[in-house]
Amino acid sequence: MKFFDSIPTKVYALGGLGEVGKNMYCIETGNEIIITDAGVTFPGSELPGVDYIIPDFSYLKKNERKIKALFITHGHEDHIGAIPFLVQSINIPAIYAPNQAIGLIRKKFDERGINYKNLYVYTETTKVKYKLHNVSFIRTTHSIPDSHSIVIETPNGVIVTTGDFKFDFTPIGPMANLHKMAQVGSKGVTLLLSDSTNALNEGMSISESKVDETLSELFIQHQSRIIIATFASNIYRLKHIVDTCKRNGRKIAIFGRSMENNIDISLKEGYIKHKEIFVTPEEANRLDPSKVCLLCTGSQGEPLAALSRIANGTHRQIKLKQDDLVVFSSSAIPGNAASIAKTINKLYLQGVKVYTNKSLSEVHTSGHGNQEELKLMIHLIKPKYFMPFHGEYRMLKRHAELAQECGLPKENTFVLENGDTLLINKGKITRGPKILAEDIYVDGNRVGEIGSVVMKERKIMSNDGIVVVIANIDTKNKQLLGNPNVTTRGFVQIQENIDLLKDIEKFSKSIIEKKIVKHIVFNEIKADLISELSTYIHEKTGRNPVIMPVMVDIKRD
Repeated sequence: MKFFDSIPTKVYALGGLGEVGKNMYCIETGNEIIITDAGVTFPGSELPGVDYIIPDFSYLKKNERKIKALFITHGHEDHIGAIPFLVQSINIPAIYAPNQAIGLIRKKFDERGINYKNLYVYTETTKVKYKLHNVSFIRTTHSIPDSHSIVIETPNGVIVTTGDFKFDFTPIGPMANLHKMAQVGSKGVTLLLSDSTNALNEGMSISESKVDETLSELFIQHQSRIIIATFASNIYRLKHIVDTCKRNGRKIAIFGRSMENNIDISLKEGYIKHKEIFVTPEEANRLDPSKVCLLCTGSQGEPLAALSRIANGTHRQIKLKQDDLVVFSSSAIPGNAASIAKTINKLYLQGVKVYTNKSLSEVHTSGHGNQEELKLMIHLIKPKYFMPFHGEYRMLKRHAELAQECGLPKENTFVLENGDTLLINKGKITRGPKILAEDIYVDGNRVGEIGSVVMKERKIMSNDGIVVVIANIDTKNKQLLGNPNVTTRGFVQIQENIDLLKDIEKFSKSIIEKKIVKHIVFNEIKADLISELSTYIHEKTGRNPVIMPVMVDIKRD
């Protein structure tokens, strides 16, 4: 592509920087915007009631007419999870994704009743051309089939975004196309955006085939029932668990909706074979334990996932047996260690044997490359400039240092935050102005309605509870009818604090009676109750519950 004299190319992230997940990156030149990925992150305990965190689409909404397409690197939730919310709020002319991802996206649309027609499957040979951008693809290795890096040619230089990747020389699926990577690099790459998830890990990651060997040995050694918890999205792991069960004469029962969805799509597309070995939970319970493998979600200790319910003894279909073997074929996502430990402890209390990635190091390997693999990508692509993405700040920082170790000048590496921009002009990069890129909370069907004030109240409620004051007021005669009714949830034990609740009742009554002497404005009464009662309760108990006044207008003749 020829350079344009006055149109720079803008590069920015709406998610994925300073965090693992919520990946969304944009390339903008003139009146064209190319989007890569649209993922979610899952909230921790500090965000009670929130189901997902998605990128902020407000900048894209303002520039909606410029959007040409959304390109997906692969089918993991942190890369496709926000797509239903995106297409419901913004006109996306086309979505290009590899085959496995297309199946997962379609299922999301079906579940939400979204009628979106412009889904297109790409392969490594596909080329998509626009006036100012050409888009092509390079096959990579990851834990899910059909993973790709994306090459975007712009008037100001070539940009390569790796997607999630590792270099596995004995993979379960196809090998990464190193030859094409080197070809692209030899032609000249202006900017490389590269996956930083494992930038803190030295050496090379373990090959997926090594995990296959370890799991195979476990199946041979243990003639009891085997329960395996792994990521439902790790299709290659699921594939060799299925293959291993087939070789060892075991049937598989699946637990967990996401596991069922991924297995179903993988069977339909041919990534996983041997459909005949899958049985229902009821059938699995009737079989000899040595002929059964239970494949379930819950490797991160999620309270409602299948494994957690099995460990709690509350699963309606599966009860643990003393000689069961439970295998965590996964690693802990940052922030989940405590939940995982709790589940493991419950399993041990039930007398079963448990293998984790710590106790048996080769029952899991990451789909993300370690330091030596990250260096190999840099050497293959040979970028002039480098921007690490998909990682917490410490990961991005270390990845930038790795690039410098590979020969890039420090001033040519950029550790950015969501909303920061890079401007590419005739092959040279400078920083640009910041754009809006906040976290957007999804709570049920509500998107973006849950702000910082609501989250603050939820945190207070989760820590100190709620006090509800219900008052019946005769507005015509300016009278409080009876005493206010005080109820609480999560504040104090009611039976042990009757005197305190009576004091709160009397105090509330005095506040209301003062306010209704001259005129009655419910909002003013509520404001005074919240202010004065909060101080009163804190002085009495040292706690700060949410105060919720309810005023009922009772008209009497």
